[in-house]
Amino acid sequence: MATRSNSRAGGSRGRAGASAPKSAIPQLAWNQIRPAPVVLVSGTEGFLADRSTRMLRDLLKADDPSLEISDISAADYAPGELLTLASPSLFGEPRLIRVDAVEKTGDGFLADMLDYLTSPADGTVVVLRHAGGVRGKKLLDAIRAGTGGGVEVVCAELKKDTEKYEFAQAEFAAAGRKITPGALRSLTSAFTDDLAELAAACQQLLSDSAEQITEATVDKYYGGRVETNAFQVADAAIAGRHGEALVTMRHALASGADPVPMVAAFASKLRTMAKLSGARGGSGQLAQQFGLAPWQVDRARRDLSGWTEDGLGRCIEVLAETDANVKGGGRDPVFALERMIRIVSTRGRA
Repeated sequence: MATRSNSRAGGSRGRAGASAPKSAIPQLAWNQIRPAPVVLVSGTEGFLADRSTRMLRDLLKADDPSLEISDISAADYAPGELLTLASPSLFGEPRLIRVDAVEKTGDGFLADMLDYLTSPADGTVVVLRHAGGVRGKKLLDAIRAGTGGGVEVVCAELKKDTEKYEFAQAEFAAAGRKITPGALRSLTSAFTDDLAELAAACQQLLSDSAEQITEATVDKYYGGRVETNAFQVADAAIAGRHGEALVTMRHALASGADPVPMVAAFASKLRTMAKLSGARGGSGQLAQQFGLAPWQVDRARRDLSGWTEDGLGRCIEVLAETDANVKGGGRDPVFALERMIRIVSTRGRA
């Protein structure tokens, strides 16, 4: 299969080599992913890993639209599954096999993948997503030693404000759009806690027809950090931090936030949690099943820690009541918000 590179700008220049162990194979930034018999996508930043894998899929489909795509979870692996999917088909279509949760691998997948590395299938790209930890180290060491002719794509978390600034800057540069430094600073400071939300905000601003995106443009969409504060309130409440959620909510309202989008932030997170509650499978499989991105699956699973199905059900009922109250059905929207935050903060037990 032809090898192509992607040189689009990104917010992680120079991070690949600095973030991963010594390796005999090429180590690439998330936006430099390219086909190889084995592509190891490592690192804790799930959003970048998901985007990088989608870029690879698009590259391969551009080379050959008949590409066959298969998904495997290393955590719930049936012995022989990899070898079956990689076996040549009657018509010889190229194949992309995406393997999720390699950091949770069992012995069955480990044995099959180590065997596969000794003789990778022609016309097949196997993408291994490893989010960190020591499990699967034998496999990682073999790949990094060069067995299988692979490459590694390092998706390290962007922790510094400058890294997030560069990421956002690259989003606009890739689209050929101009944004003022002040607007870029305002945007990245508003969405500093969640890279996925920052990327979504960039895409929303790119849909604006203005020739240049300025601070006024950012303020038009995110004045008073309404959307960011809404998700900060929801995150704090869902994690059980009632006091923090209440203070953040009051600050958001004082900054001009409207209660309606705040309730919408709770709705977005709680409904995703409800979809994933009790679901089994890898992030990739569940994302496809529920129409989500893999990073949304991982985030919802983390959010579900400490929750019960009964508590989640009660909070969703309260959410519906609050939504009606803040849209004119109640006398005091702020009281309705505070009640919802209290109940969500106790996982529905208040």
